[in-house]
Amino acid sequence: MNRPDTAVPTDDFDPLATEDFDSAHAEYRQLRTRCPVAHSNAWNGFWALFRHADVVAVLKNPRLFITSVQNVVPKVAFTGRRPPLHLDPPEHTPYRQALNPFFTAAKMERLEPAVRRITGELLQEFIDAGGGDICSGFTHRYPGYIFAEFFNLPPDLGLAIREVTAIYDRALQEADDDLVRETSLQLYEVARRIIAMRKAEPLDPADDVTTALLQRRYRGALLPEDLVLGTIRQMIVVGMIAPSVFIGTMLLHLARHRELQDELRSRPELIPAALEEYLRLFTPYRGFARTARADVTIDGRRIQKDEPIALVYASANRDETVFPDSERFILNRPNISEHIAFGLGPHRCAGEPLARLMLRVTLEEFLARTHSFEPAGEVRMTRWPEWGTLAVPLSVTAA
Repeated sequence: MNRPDTAVPTDDFDPLATEDFDSAHAEYRQLRTRCPVAHSNAWNGFWALFRHADVVAVLKNPRLFITSVQNVVPKVAFTGRRPPLHLDPPEHTPYRQALNPFFTAAKMERLEPAVRRITGELLQEFIDAGGGDICSGFTHRYPGYIFAEFFNLPPDLGLAIREVTAIYDRALQEADDDLVRETSLQLYEVARRIIAMRKAEPLDPADDVTTALLQRRYRGALLPEDLVLGTIRQMIVVGMIAPSVFIGTMLLHLARHRELQDELRSRPELIPAALEEYLRLFTPYRGFARTARADVTIDGRRIQKDEPIALVYASANRDETVFPDSERFILNRPNISEHIAFGLGPHRCAGEPLARLMLRVTLEEFLARTHSFEPAGEVRMTRWPEWGTLAVPLSVTAA
């Protein structure tokens, strides 16, 4: 990261280009070789890091590369700060300390029966119908049910989360800024209803994340309620969007590889290892951002203070210098623990254990309940800042 500076920023790639299932990763493979620190003129200009080493170096230096200025490219945070992602250490720390106890192994073990019940019920509807679009039929619905369980919500609030986040996600994909703002405010309203409910009827703070946040003290005072509101709002969106684009991608790969389907059905103990390789291969994030607090030079490119830098996890996790034969699915890859699908450092995803639980149970239940499944139509892809599938038609034969 100390090569001499080069010329002024150029327009090295187009994040708005139309993509198919393979095109983005083909371009990133070329960029890692010829222009690993690239500049794009889209969205008033930003930098993007495509190599694993560069992304990791930034994540490990939160004092220089901060998240409080802009946490994603393009900037979509129109409606207030949302901890812990929108704050830097140490300001973000009390929010993480309040959240972390809800994502322990013991908590996940207690939550798993409910997750498995919800997963099985929703998947069985899809399987009984003989298939269809797994995204509209399952993945866009699924996280809302899980979050209603996680937040101890009544059915009407759970339904509100499912409906609003579906519209919010579509607005992001269609780059409809007005609708993004409108639905973001609706999500804040849902979060306000959750807070009002917990104020009126507090639960045990060891069992309810909203109660825990409302009762959390930092330096002798309760956490500011507007930031508690932002925290709940942030958890809803991050927890809803990533699984909805990732699950369809996993199942599409399995639909195209019948031999792997059969292997995982006959040896379900391999599913956790398969999930880790899927997280590496199909990482859904490519727009999480940092901002340098001073001018920096990375791989010969001069990045000025306050310029946004996208950390392209989806490219870093296919860096062939770290993951040999990186474009191929390899079960039990020796160094799989080096993938950064959930980030790294103080902003590593707090909900990682819940995400792994949801994804593992989905694979287990879908494979156990089917004899086979195969692609059945045109696949539609997300746009930057996510990478993944919006529509995956499948034909399914029940077990």
